[in-house]
Amino acid sequence: MESVRVAGLADRLRTGLADADSTASVAATLRARRWNRFVELFPDIAEMRVIDLGGTAAYWAAAPVRPARVVLVNLQAQASDEAWITSYVGDVCDPPEAVRAERFDVVYSNSVIEHVGGHANRERMAEMVHGLGDRHWVQTPYRYFPIEPHWLFPGFQFLPTTLRARVARSWPLAWSRPPDRRTSVSNAMGVELLDRTQMTYYFPGSTLLTERVGGLVKSLIAVR
Repeated sequence: MESVRVAGLADRLRTGLADADSTASVAATLRARRWNRFVELFPDIAEMRVIDLGGTAAYWAAAPVRPARVVLVNLQAQASDEAWITSYVGDVCDPPEAVRAERFDVVYSNSVIEHVGGHANRERMAEMVHGLGDRHWVQTPYRYFPIEPHWLFPGFQFLPTTLRARVARSWPLAWSRPPDRRTSVSNAMGVELLDRTQMTYYFPGSTLLTERVGGLVKSLIAVR
């Protein structure tokens, strides 16, 4: 019974903090604020062609904005009945040739660059961002926000790998539990949060915007 109560409390906390589909959550509030900011910077978005590196069809179908066209590049196939959404299966660091041959009005990416696997791949992704269009919006969680956003564990990003793997398997607020220790280690090593210096390095000449929660910087957005 106690474990059921703990699980229920964890579900409520997780939803209240990080479920962007729950209108009352912190994540949903931040997402709505982010969209407002995006529209302010790209007021002609309804007429623009957007490529989203790492995005999903569900994300855009639920978005309060609708570009003229959205092209997705994702490791997972994206099913959509929307005629204005086109999806490609591929690596954001090395998109399919059909994507690389195009130019877009806006290159968009939301919470992806921290997942691509190390500095070399982040450089490759940044090169794709610069190469696919003149303007971009690239958002990533800030490394020094005290609560790590993927596991909702304070200071998770600063722990040794072995402790991060242990938290990944046991922390009740995590969205999913890895089935074994090896997967836990892989998941823990698969996320590398970025700081201001890194984002400025990857996107020189871009404006670096911040999102704040309780006065603390939660996310960074490179915009040009």
